[in-house]
Amino acid sequence: MEKKEFKRIHLIAVGGSIMHNLALALHDKGLEISGSDDEIFEPAKSRLAAAGILPEQEGWFPEKITPETDAVILGMHARPDNPELQRAQELNIPIYSFPEFIYEQSKDKQRIVIGGSHGKTSITSIIMHVLKYTGRKFDYAVGAQLEGFDRMVKLTEDAPIIIIEGDEYLSDPIKRIPKFHLYHHHIGVISGISWDHINVFPDPEMYREQFRIFAEMTPKAGVLIYDKDDEQAQLVSVPRNPADVTYIGYSVHEHSIKHGKTILHTKKDGDIEIPLFGEHNLRNINAAKEVCKKIGIKAHDFYHALRSFKGAAKRLEKLGENAHTVIFRDFAHAPSKVRATTAAVKKQYPQRELVACLELHTFSSLNKNFLPQYAGALDTADEAILYFNPKTIEHKRMEMLTEAELKDAFKNPRLQVYTDSEALNNYLKSRSWSNANLLLMSSGNYNNTNLEELTKAVL
Repeated sequence: MEKKEFKRIHLIAVGGSIMHNLALALHDKGLEISGSDDEIFEPAKSRLAAAGILPEQEGWFPEKITPETDAVILGMHARPDNPELQRAQELNIPIYSFPEFIYEQSKDKQRIVIGGSHGKTSITSIIMHVLKYTGRKFDYAVGAQLEGFDRMVKLTEDAPIIIIEGDEYLSDPIKRIPKFHLYHHHIGVISGISWDHINVFPDPEMYREQFRIFAEMTPKAGVLIYDKDDEQAQLVSVPRNPADVTYIGYSVHEHSIKHGKTILHTKKDGDIEIPLFGEHNLRNINAAKEVCKKIGIKAHDFYHALRSFKGAAKRLEKLGENAHTVIFRDFAHAPSKVRATTAAVKKQYPQRELVACLELHTFSSLNKNFLPQYAGALDTADEAILYFNPKTIEHKRMEMLTEAELKDAFKNPRLQVYTDSEALNNYLKSRSWSNANLLLMSSGNYNNTNLEELTKAVL
């Protein structure tokens, strides 16, 4: 299939995390890029400005779309009645969602798509780290800023493969198809399935169905790699055409924990100490290893590269530590992620008290019907703290939550609930941290709490 050639591209909702990275990647390729958004925050603002493609003012300007525009890329947070979108439709200009455009740009590449409710950023970033370490040419699209990579998107003419983090959330406000259905993978990964995005998939079966569709899209001679211990992943990955597709199940990598360090046990390379920890990450490592094996990376090179992999930003990221305390920040917000991350930190430092602090910030996590999914999610913590900003609930036009409802949903009567970020901050700064770790979990920012300042106060 021939790839279309573009010279002038306009991005609607260019300020988004992945959208501004796509704009920068296309600018790097030498294309003429323009964009619009109704609000652009840091770091997108500075990065677009540095490249000379920051919109002069915020808002929507249909006049930016002209007959000379070759394509429009539509970001998820634009509305279907967006004036620039309507103008593009009037002029019959090709309109792409982010995943459709990535596919369009990678038709002549081997496409590796990492899907799953949890772990996909980590698996994608391990693969990228190994490929970079071994000097392989590759393109990529990943949902987090990774150490050693200045962009979250890279598109070139000569890379033979592309590594894509395949999100199951919707592609754009018009077609509303899960993103990972639009990449048309050759090698697919399903890291595990745990109901999420209740605003889009109101029941667990509907959510799981999206992964079944993804699994069945694996083409002839393609590969599907899945977590064989995850019941939901097994259900959707059951071979329906075993003669045509290679199915590979993976589990937890053999390991041991000594003095707060994780040691991998390997057949040929002996014991290897790695910076990552937690059972979920030991699964992620094996998923990445299976992908790397399929694209010709030897096990020895994989493990050698892994020694220097520190993890993706906000994925069990160390904010600071001293002799008796470590402070971690993690993007965990869905129940399965919160459960896995909390258990991982406790298991890594069993002698230390664990204070786990979760911010409810997403639509699902603030939804009364979804909250029971969190039952027991913070049970491995010695002290469980929950924070939410009442203004976030008002902004999302949702029903206010009470402390009693939260304790009941989490099935944790010891749960401490805060709705004032300053009060939470003061409590964390004032308590004793001798032989205790702090785990901060959120996809938000605790109402703009200065985490650097908090870290200094705790340590």
